Amino acid sequence: MSSLATFHEFFDHCVGTWNTERTYHYLTHQEVERSHTDFVIHRLMPEQKQQVLSDNGYEPTAVETLPGFHLAFNTVSETGETVSQALNMLFVPKGEESVILTGDYLRDRAYEEARPIISQFRFNAETRELLMTTTYTRVISVDSITLVNPQLRIRRILNYRRPVEGEPMNEVVLVGFGVEQKAT
Repeated sequence: MSSLATFHEFFDHCVGTWNTERTYHYLTHQEVERSHTDFVIHRLMPEQKQQVLSDNGYEPTAVETLPGFHLAFNTVSETGETVSQALNMLFVPKGEESVILTGDYLRDRAYEEARPIISQFRFNAETRELLMTTTYTRVISVDSITLVNPQLRIRRILNYRRPVEGEPMNEVVLVGFGVEQKAT
């Protein structure tokens, strides 16, 4: 199976309802927080995909083969704090080398900042890991989702303090781990 076919299969398995248990380690103030998230993923219609492209300043294109999804989630932390959000996302493959597929990951609303944003993704068809890197104003977030099987995903999030232009990412401010189980 090609990397692109495996990429589409990965997303076929992601559609549905998921329950997630996560642990966040805030390294700046040595705090650990646990949370539970319920989220639902639906496919986007072609006109919704075009809107995500437009929101991010992309030229209109044939979107039928581009994986696009609506994600809605509700998170409750162990302290009782709740966060809910909904957003549309689109993956635009741009390169393929061996088992690695790369491209842009577009959202109509970013997690950290309420604005459209273009990030980069890297998908390893052999390990079924999707790695998404987003440069925000204050941090660079490296988010990994590994599909263990159609019912189980492992999540890893590393947030780095955004370095001065041209400097390496080396100051981790948050580490998150999650186990995501499909409910339906």
